[in-house]
Amino acid sequence: MKPNSYLHIESLSPLYEDVQQSGIFTDSKYFVDALPKSSVTNILERYATDSKQTSFSLLKFIQENFILPQAQQEEYSSDNKSMDTHLNELWNVLQRNPDETGGTLIPLPYPYIVPGGRFREIYYWDSYFTMLGLQKSGRLDLIENMVKNFAFLIQTIGHIPNGNRTYYISRSQPPFFSMMVGILHAAKGDKILEAYLPALEKEYNFWMDGVDQLSPELPTYRRVVLMPDGSVLNRYWDDNPSPRPEAYIEDHHIAKISNKEPEEVYRNIRAAAESGWDFSSRWFADAQEMHTIQTTDIIPVDLNCLLLHLEKTLLACYQQNKNHDAVQVFTKKIENRHTAIQEYCWNETKGFYFDYHTQQQKNTDRITMAGCFPLFLAVADDEQAAAVAVMIKEQLLSEGGVLTTTLQTGQQWDAPNGWAPLQWVAYKGLSNYQHQELADEIKKRWMRLNETTYQQTGKMMEKYNVQDIYVKAGGGEYPNQDGFGWTNGVYLAMRDETEKHEIRNMK
Repeated sequence: MKPNSYLHIESLSPLYEDVQQSGIFTDSKYFVDALPKSSVTNILERYATDSKQTSFSLLKFIQENFILPQAQQEEYSSDNKSMDTHLNELWNVLQRNPDETGGTLIPLPYPYIVPGGRFREIYYWDSYFTMLGLQKSGRLDLIENMVKNFAFLIQTIGHIPNGNRTYYISRSQPPFFSMMVGILHAAKGDKILEAYLPALEKEYNFWMDGVDQLSPELPTYRRVVLMPDGSVLNRYWDDNPSPRPEAYIEDHHIAKISNKEPEEVYRNIRAAAESGWDFSSRWFADAQEMHTIQTTDIIPVDLNCLLLHLEKTLLACYQQNKNHDAVQVFTKKIENRHTAIQEYCWNETKGFYFDYHTQQQKNTDRITMAGCFPLFLAVADDEQAAAVAVMIKEQLLSEGGVLTTTLQTGQQWDAPNGWAPLQWVAYKGLSNYQHQELADEIKKRWMRLNETTYQQTGKMMEKYNVQDIYVKAGGGEYPNQDGFGWTNGVYLAMRDETEKHEIRNMK
């Protein structure tokens, strides 16, 4: 099935806009995940007629013409099960199969894991951290199926969307595909690099699209940015400058209170959604005000470290198949990006990695866990890693793990919240440079918070309040979700690390 044959929610206009603006559903994502009971044409014809009636009820019309989403986890209860039993059983609860399709859902050829709660589809960067847990649960088959699904999306759509919904097609998420391939490569050998080389190349071309067009007169194009010294780095972007269907009324509100053109606000909101950090003060000109969002002016340090990993993976592929010309090209690309990350994102005075603001031509000075990605992906040198470790310990370490940022703004990707993927980035990044005591302390605090919350609620959460571990995490556009794919994955991976450490000590 090609992208143009999927249901695009905008095809239900004007019904779509009327529903989203009506407030009949508290979550904008609810309606756009519904399944039409008949063709779009029939529904719109019926709506044009019925809505003229004085007794017309929009809610009743929707209930009669759509199958509304069901919360599948409601059928599952932990029933005082041990955390270990719960986590292993939850993979089956969170699994979706190829025959589950319809509406805005893009069908995938193989089984996959969804995060849980309102997130009823696969998510790109979530899936890497979920795979860490599947690996520990002995589910290599499911990991391989998910990687095959992502390769399918790359080949059919041209990139991996934010998730397998048509309303996500115009944007991606942090590019972890090469790291997913790395999990399979470690388990199954060099044949994996050969098998996934076409998908890796196409993923890279998506992120680098337009690089040959860049010039001093055209310094930015989609996701590529020409830096002042002639190097190229990447930013987040979205081709569609309109309200996100899954957050329609929220985006309208932000655009309305901004003094910018609505299209500019919508694009910056969508670009932040592509980052996975939706939303955080790291994207705002005024840290407390979302309507000052400026994502496309920012060179994110984490994105560029991930793309450096993708370039290194492609280099390994070309070395394996003895493509000498490509080896030369990518050796230079890797050197250039590494140098540019150090030039634009490292702040020697402050001893930390920051995002870079292209218009202000300086670091943003926002201390965030994105600054640990150069350790996670081995970009930093030993002295830089030592300085980053000090900053994390002094500014981001909290009672339940590491904070996302130092600022409390009401946004979910800010203090006091902590998120599973960033705990793993901190743990592995610090471990890579032998800052093991701090790495282990972060792991211990995070796992203890997961365990305590599970004992109290019987659930694994999407995010946690790591400053006050007796209070639930909050902020953002929707309530805290339970499930939860990447939390399960990181917990299991951390527990495995703990067990290996105990075995080493016994020896």
